[in-house]
Amino acid sequence: MNSSFLLHFLLFGLIAALLSGCGVYRTGSQAPVGSTDRPPMMTVVTDEAVSSVQQQLHSAHNEWQGTPYRLGGSSLNGVDCSAFTQIVFRDFFELNLPRHTSEQIQAGTGIRRSAIQPGDLIFFRTSRGVLHVGIAMSGGDFLHASLSSGVMISNISQSYWAGRYLGARRVF
Repeated sequence: MNSSFLLHFLLFGLIAALLSGCGVYRTGSQAPVGSTDRPPMMTVVTDEAVSSVQQQLHSAHNEWQGTPYRLGGSSLNGVDCSAFTQIVFRDFFELNLPRHTSEQIQAGTGIRRSAIQPGDLIFFRTSRGVLHVGIAMSGGDFLHASLSSGVMISNISQSYWAGRYLGARRVF
């Protein structure tokens, strides 16, 4: 393999990682607390609304389950975490989210961990400067595109996730 090709390949990989949805988050950056220009969120959520969101999330899981993680991917052939959340909100809730995790963490309104409801975005810091996003379900479960297992359901109380929890946002 010639060195010029290898250099271009490595450079392309670095650029793709920096531009990907589940990628680098500037060290020292903090997510703003304020809301976006979206309409005001629901303040009273009925059991029926929660059940409907939960059903849609299970449908999304059934459709996407096992889809492999692919940095920068946005299809059933491979998807990264922020593309997955963007697609689920677009296709199942008719709500447009930004493409990248660093933008999604600014969407909607920040909520306390104890107030997380199905449909809320949950953010994790998986390593220095790297963010991960999933969608809350019930009982601490969340739907996400995992690096190791593709699209799956995990639980926020699992030791890996509990120690990396960063915050949650309500976008509808």
